[in-house]
Amino acid sequence: MSTPTYRGRTYEDIAGAIDHSLLRPELTLGEVRAGCQLAAEYSTVSVCVRPCDVGLAAEILAGTGVAVGTVVSFPHGNATTAVKVAETADAVANGATEIDMVLSIGLLRSGEHQRVQDDIAAVVGAADGHLVKVILENAYLTDAEKVTACHLVEAAGAHYVKTSTGFAPSGATLEDLRLMRASTSAHMKVKAAGGVRTLDALCDVLDVGASRSGATATAAILDDFRARAL
Repeated sequence: MSTPTYRGRTYEDIAGAIDHSLLRPELTLGEVRAGCQLAAEYSTVSVCVRPCDVGLAAEILAGTGVAVGTVVSFPHGNATTAVKVAETADAVANGATEIDMVLSIGLLRSGEHQRVQDDIAAVVGAADGHLVKVILENAYLTDAEKVTACHLVEAAGAHYVKTSTGFAPSGATLEDLRLMRASTSAHMKVKAAGGVRTLDALCDVLDVGASRSGATATAAILDDFRARAL
């Protein structure tokens, strides 16, 4: 019996590309617990929770295979390097194994490229070998700045470039994902975030080179897969 697929991908391919996002500021602890349980039920690759929820998520998801991720200097990237390092170390101590940091957008736009690279490298060091994804927040950048940011992220030793926080005026676009994929080496990975709310939208971002996508509509996406896969 063949494994069901949709657009050439299995359930494991789709669920394994979703970072289930639990970042809205108004979420209650009950909603965070429910979101973590949903991620475990649907076997997403990770959850991405607010820093204050890392310990709770790690407790709920222990033994499930779902990684616990969190954000650093979110959503604007304006914290000092020392604060970003402290946030990262605290998150790892509380059980996070994935860090999504926002780069210093204003410094990048000011041409302070070495400062941006050093800032990212400091977070990579504080993550102590854990996965670091760097959010460019493309809504505020020119294409040339996006390319430069990709090069700085890679030089700093991070693992992913990510399109957006989901809190800016626009999120992931296929054009940006293509540009980011073309501007990084093969060992680097790309994450989409912001606006990926359907199964087809998720497949679209994977088709142009993303390896992960943030999602809040996780259940709808994966239920749709089960309904449509052949």
